[in-house]
Amino acid sequence: NMAPVPTRVLLRMVQNFGRKYSTSAGKRLPEYVKVVEVGPRDGLQNEKELVPTSVKVDLINRLSETGLPVIEATSFVSPKWVPQMGDHTEVLRDIRRHPGVNYPVLTPNLKGFQSALAAGAKEVAIFGAASESFSKKNINCTIEESLRRFDEVMKAAKEADIPVRAYVSCVLGCPYEGKIQPQAVAEVAKKMYAMGCYEISLGDTIGVGTPGGMHDMLDAVAKEVPISALAVHCHDTYGQALANILTALQMGVSMVDSSVAGLGGCPYAKGASGNVATEDVVYMLHGLGIRTGVDLDKLTSVGSFISAALNRKTSSKVAQAMSKL
Repeated sequence: NMAPVPTRVLLRMVQNFGRKYSTSAGKRLPEYVKVVEVGPRDGLQNEKELVPTSVKVDLINRLSETGLPVIEATSFVSPKWVPQMGDHTEVLRDIRRHPGVNYPVLTPNLKGFQSALAAGAKEVAIFGAASESFSKKNINCTIEESLRRFDEVMKAAKEADIPVRAYVSCVLGCPYEGKIQPQAVAEVAKKMYAMGCYEISLGDTIGVGTPGGMHDMLDAVAKEVPISALAVHCHDTYGQALANILTALQMGVSMVDSSVAGLGGCPYAKGASGNVATEDVVYMLHGLGIRTGVDLDKLTSVGSFISAALNRKTSSKVAQAMSKL
């Protein structure tokens, strides 16, 4: 009668088992993946109750200790539209910045960009959509208009020597239009890249995508934008996020957006469970022998901290499993 292997030991054994994993197409998986933590912004912005500024600052400071290279801090959008992000200036002022960690902020327009710059932002992000209906509902303008609006942000950013990341929403489906054609995503990504965005994050905003759709979409986008400039931002609404991320890794993508404890959803997608949990992504990446620089134990305890602060259960499967150990 054999005694079971202690779970911690088992986890280590399983993690080492994946080191030889490659892809069927013979393409190597990336050796290093840059994990972009979006919890403090994308995760918290849809919280119904206002989260105290001190909790946001504490969350970012704790995340800075985990080895994450990028932590999206807040959004310089009008508090009228997103009350949760109304304390953006205070958040950016009060966090302890770690050397080697970037703290980008979302800036939807020139006014937001100027406020962000004044508050000490060193990197910003803009967002557009691959779906006309979503663009109109979410940012009150067509895709073309949104790109024109970003043009002035891009000019100002260039002058101030501030790098700009771009988000494209609804790359695998839209709550209003259903399926989105890969070519439509490629067009928007191509324009944003041509405008000077150094990184394009492709978002499955409502989480409807599956690996085949991810493959076809990336195939189209990679013809217009170098794969090294692409990130994926997967929501786990239908439980497809990790499968979609693995597909992206197999195609050469080496940047992944995720949210600690799986915080956040999309306010325009009914019942959407939110972002994929950073803990689950890091667990998978480490199991594949991919370096991230992230300490999973530290990350999991940050997830516990914010879940307790928001008085809810974590959405991370890894954290749920590890808490039972």
